[in-house]
Formats: sequence, C-alpha cells, structure tokens
Amino acid sequence: MGSELGQENEGPVHRVWIDEFRLARCQVTNTEYESFLQATQTPVPPFWNDPNFNHPQQPVVAVTWFQAIDYCEWLSRMTDRHYRLPTEAEWERAARGGVEGQQFSWGNDPPESRAGYASRWKAGPEPVAQSEPNAFGLYDICENIHEWCSDWHQADYYAASPERNPRGPDSGTRRASRGGSWRHHIKVSRCAARSSIPPEFQYADYGFRVAANA
Repeated sequence: MGSELGQENEGPVHRVWIDEFRLARCQVTNTEYESFLQATQTPVPPFWNDPNFNHPQQPVVAVTWFQAIDYCEWLSRMTDRHYRLPTEAEWERAARGGVEGQQFSWGNDPPESRAGYASRWKAGPEPVAQSEPNAFGLYDICENIHEWCSDWHQADYYAASPERNPRGPDSGTRRASRGGSWRHHIKVSRCAARSSIPPEFQYADYGFRVAANA
C-alpha cells in the first residue's frame, strides 16, 4: 500500500493484510440513488437537475459523506445485508486489481496513453462502465469521480497504521476519498493517490460505491 512516487501522504510503502470483502462493480448511479431519495424523502443533492450530471447511469455526485453513509444504511435495511463504505486500504487493494507495485490498475503506462482519453470527461462524469474493468471486474475504479471512503484522513497515518485491516485514525476533520476526477487536468488517479475533504462538503466530482463484508 502506498507509493514513493506521489505526495508525501502516500508513504511509506507498507504491506497490509485485509480480510475478504466485496466491492460494487460500479459507482452508485443516479437511478440507484433516486430510489433512496424517494424512500427516505431526502432532499436531492446539488446538480440533480443539471443536464451535465443527471443522466440515469451517471454516478450520483455532490452527496456528503453523511449522505453516502445514510444510503448504505438504507440499502442494508432494504436487502437485509450490511453495506458500508470501503476503507482506504480496501479501496486501494481493489483498485490495484492484483497488479502489485504498479502506478495504475493496468500498469505504469500514463492515462494519456489510453484510447480516446483526450475526448472524454468534458463537462461531467461519464455513465458508469464505459471503460474496460480492471482485473477484479471493477469499473471506473480510478476515474470519473472521487469516491468517499469510511476513514478519517490523516496525512502521516501510514507511519503508524496497523498491519491488518487498517481503518484510519479515530478522529479528524476530513474524510478520506480515492479515485480520479472528471474535473482534474489528469482525469485518472494512481492507485495509491489519496485525497480528502470535510464530510459535509458537496462537490460535483464526489460520489461513492458500496462495500460489504464477504
């Protein structure tokens, strides 16, 4: 876990052991989130009616960390199975797709080398599953939108994190997120790249995907 090539908060590189878990193949879509809105009478997020963001199969954006948690809890009640946000460690394990020590889930070739890269993500995220999945069958895992994780963010956490099932520090002011963004100059993130914002923020390039214990 981690990288020596990125920002200081990505180090040190260290071995992590994680219990088996499941991660959704796609980011939560507007269609899926609409079912939650109707069932819970939750107010719609910003940009909900913006044509750049309201395609049914686009990932829902501008949800707070708390709203992502609420969705997971609602989905758990509806399905009688416990859903949650992934930890940073789980997310990075999934993003790597079994490719150890490489920058991206496909290796070290830069994002710009991918077919059609220059013409994508012009005004918002793409509908999910437009690209090839990684080796674990996960779509858009390092691109499209930032994805909320369950952890509090701490820049130097890796220096003291446990070897097994790290879940982040006990407290903080910012929640961790992972993945690239349609809004960035470089649209696809490295697997180890870390980001964070306060949990109440609603950004047009922030969404989530759900995890579950195996």
